Amino acid sequence: MNKKEKYRELLQQVEGLIADEHLEVSVLANVSAAIKETMGFFWVGFYLVHNGELVLGPFQGSPACYHIKKGRGVCGTAWAEGKTMVVKDVEEFPGHIACSHLSRSEIVVPLFDNKGVMRSELDIDHTEVGTFDEVDKEELEKICEAVARQLYQRD
Repeated sequence: MNKKEKYRELLQQVEGLIADEHLEVSVLANVSAAIKETMGFFWVGFYLVHNGELVLGPFQGSPACYHIKKGRGVCGTAWAEGKTMVVKDVEEFPGHIACSHLSRSEIVVPLFDNKGVMRSELDIDHTEVGTFDEVDKEELEKICEAVARQLYQRD
């Protein structure tokens, strides 16, 4: 099974997992677990926008940074720019915040509410340089759009 097919199955699994749940911590915890289990990434988790900073939310993996300022590191930059960040080599990203020295590549995908305000973001790290590409970006954005619809875009 190629990566795109794996993501297709993962999206179906995520949609099934979150279909009847609206509690943010529960949804994000199960989505983190599903992504890590399916894709085998080093670290998978969410940061939540809270009181003007990103705060560690549900995750799977080793301990992580609790607080990240807007514009700092990959996560803070994704928040400031309001877009997905794909970093082939974190050593080459200015201001990278190293929560783990084992992390070598990273992707961060923002989740928005129905007013276009970022409410949380998915952060994924891998131990190898160059892990993430356009396929990861496109497919993880689909997963995050499904999660955002469930959690943040209800009336």
